[in-house]
Amino acid sequence: MARKKVTPEEEIVNTAVEGTALGSVPAGSVLHDEAGADTGDFPAELPEGDLPAEETAEQSETLPAMEAAEAKPFGLSAAEKTASQEESDTVEKRAEEAELHEETSEFPDSEENLISDLPTSVPQVSEADEADWGFGEPAPEEAAAEAAEDEYLADGNSEMPDAPEEKSERTLFYELDFNELDRGLSEEERKEWNSIYASFRGRSAITGTIIGVDLYARYLPRSEARMLENRRELCAVVVPYRIPILIRESEMWELGEERPDFVLRNMVGASIDVIVTKVERAANRAQASRRQASRSQRRFFAAREDLHAVGSRITCRMLAVGPRRCLVDCYGYDLDMTQREIRYAAIPDLRTEFHPGSEIDCIVKEYHPRTGELIVSAKETEVNPFFGAEERHPVGSRRFAMISGKYGGGVFCNLPDGVTCMCNYSYQHEDADFMVGEHVMLMVQRYDHEKLQMYGKIMSKW
Repeated sequence: MARKKVTPEEEIVNTAVEGTALGSVPAGSVLHDEAGADTGDFPAELPEGDLPAEETAEQSETLPAMEAAEAKPFGLSAAEKTASQEESDTVEKRAEEAELHEETSEFPDSEENLISDLPTSVPQVSEADEADWGFGEPAPEEAAAEAAEDEYLADGNSEMPDAPEEKSERTLFYELDFNELDRGLSEEERKEWNSIYASFRGRSAITGTIIGVDLYARYLPRSEARMLENRRELCAVVVPYRIPILIRESEMWELGEERPDFVLRNMVGASIDVIVTKVERAANRAQASRRQASRSQRRFFAAREDLHAVGSRITCRMLAVGPRRCLVDCYGYDLDMTQREIRYAAIPDLRTEFHPGSEIDCIVKEYHPRTGELIVSAKETEVNPFFGAEERHPVGSRRFAMISGKYGGGVFCNLPDGVTCMCNYSYQHEDADFMVGEHVMLMVQRYDHEKLQMYGKIMSKW
């Protein structure tokens, strides 16, 4: 029930009644407020007529106490004083609650204000935008599932049943019926699948040649490919016989040793070791990781002292070859090598002599197992042709040579025995008269034994 608003005059009346009940004023005396009005009468400001039902009810509770107090001539007992005090406290409490209720009612409803502040129109979003951001309307199946879920929760089942855990790749692999799947395969196809199965089971490496580099999204369903469209992740393709093995770009390199995309695109023809990580038997393909195979090779290299000792001779495989730089694989380590580290004689273009898949012998110069740093050199597998060149080509002699390169105004010329001579032009010639690959006649001028370099001058074309 709503409580009435207590006016200041009524508070004064109650206070006066309490004082009378306590016996502070003799019975029959008339109390006056500060304005001089009798407290027993209603204030002039109140409307005439019958009081509301709520006021009448509350007065019916207070009047008996007032009459009883007035009937008492003088002092009260202790028990009576306590009861009177409790009644007065109750009256004051009700008055405070009434004031609080009245103040609260003066403010508008907050919920109504919030609703009124909302915009009358909602901005429209096109269906295309919804599809791009994933805000499209749920499919009928999804809507039915959501309705069933709501009904389930409404019945008092607050805990949802656990979703079935996704099976691992190995679990799915062991559930395959190999007898049924391999029934119609030829002998070559059966051997190919067996090698893939063995690599997946035992995490053993298999060797294959990269025949191409494609976008990984091409081998996925359209729904999954759309998710990877912006990434444009490349993958190397290895086909031992009929089954394509995909090596994603993220599985090609060690973390922190990633290479640009053009390096991977130039690796067609390279021979690599991979470990099968996923068998997609229904799609008739598999996925593999070169990164895992490289880690296994590094552990093997670290355990073999005859391989990593300084001066040891090892065989490396060319992965990618450029004009003056190449990428080689040395027991799981991907190393950059320039033409100066490959051969003592200058090579105009490495692509004319090397290609991905070529093997090259190297000498271990430094190896640090803790940091994994490996430094090798290919030219040190041979004797430096500079030694003894001064006896073979004395100062002042003229020799036949081929221009192998130009740099900083100088010309590199290779002699038939592998010695490189750094030459200048004679006064009657200019740079435009000679091209890389042409044969010239030069004259030996001096030797620098500290730098192991021979110097000369181009006299004429040969």
